[in-house]
Amino acid sequence: MSRPKPGPLRKPRPSAKRAAAPPAEPGAALAGVRAEIDRIDQKLQLLISARARIAQTVGLTKRAAGTADFYRPEREAEVLRRVVARNDGPLSDEEMVRLYREIMSACLAQQEPLKIAFLGPEGTFTQQAVLKHFGHSVRALPLAAIDEVFREVESGVADFGVVPIENSTEGTVSHTADMFLTSPLKICGEVELRVHQHLLGRVTALKRVARICAHQQALAQCRGWLAEHLPDAERIAVSSNAEGARRARDEAGTAAIAGEAAAEVYGLKILVPQIEDHPDNTTRFLVVGRKLLASSGSDRTTLLLSAPDTAGPGALLRLLEPFAACGITLTRLESRPSRRKKWDYVFFLDIEGHAEDERVREALAAVKKVASLMKLLGSYPRAVL
Repeated sequence: MSRPKPGPLRKPRPSAKRAAAPPAEPGAALAGVRAEIDRIDQKLQLLISARARIAQTVGLTKRAAGTADFYRPEREAEVLRRVVARNDGPLSDEEMVRLYREIMSACLAQQEPLKIAFLGPEGTFTQQAVLKHFGHSVRALPLAAIDEVFREVESGVADFGVVPIENSTEGTVSHTADMFLTSPLKICGEVELRVHQHLLGRVTALKRVARICAHQQALAQCRGWLAEHLPDAERIAVSSNAEGARRARDEAGTAAIAGEAAAEVYGLKILVPQIEDHPDNTTRFLVVGRKLLASSGSDRTTLLLSAPDTAGPGALLRLLEPFAACGITLTRLESRPSRRKKWDYVFFLDIEGHAEDERVREALAAVKKVASLMKLLGSYPRAVL
């Protein structure tokens, strides 16, 4: 018995389910979000303008009272600490502090724009430290040497100065420390800056680099990378990384070690990014001014001490004992030649606390009794971030 031939294949019948609605146009949803952003921006602008008008009033009040202290570092530090304390995200603490710093900088300029001397030229890490600490609404004065920065502040040409004091891997900047031996200036603040060193130049390949120009600190911070990748290149120490960048721009076969800002200022390519030997490479800068500051609530004090010639064994111990007895933490101890006679030294100390704090005041009174020299270089707000 023959089987019937199969009939033509039939396509499956479409499901009886209701067809899905087409997705909503994204533009309609975004329009509402953008309108909300516009409303928030309007409120922010009104509040910033109100803050600036109050800053103008403060300036007029101070002028009428004959007060010239328009900038109060201890007050600014208190404001920024509150910014960090109330920050719930999504912006990081660093971003929120940066935004508020610029607002305060612009408002302060309504009273009196600050003149800030710094170790230049433009494109140095010191300039970055100026902008991080003071914001962009200041008059930045680049100078060729650290002693020039001190002189401009001492003479009143600049309100404050910014100079490097130490690096986390290479230690103290001796020229800055030595300036405090004779300068009447006081430390008014500190800035900590993460430093990324880049190899900059106009060459097309590393093998074409014949020499590397940079500040001696930058060369030291990249010593291991240079030994591995450019062992035959001549290393030339210059006055600043920016000077090295200028030479890399103008000289064939010359590369520089500097930051991204120097690459932009001098029109150089970043040949190799982040060549520092330690990823947490950080430089600490000091803000110098003409007056001691009141307490901000979270301060550091820097002292210059010297023991008497007749102190004998244990002289340094006797200088330090009062701090331990009063429960005060030392965060830095550095010896430097006193320049009074050979083999004579002075000591730089950083301690936690303000000179007017009860425990610190008690310790300083005890130190003064055993020291031949005790110079208070400053009590100042610790770096917020």
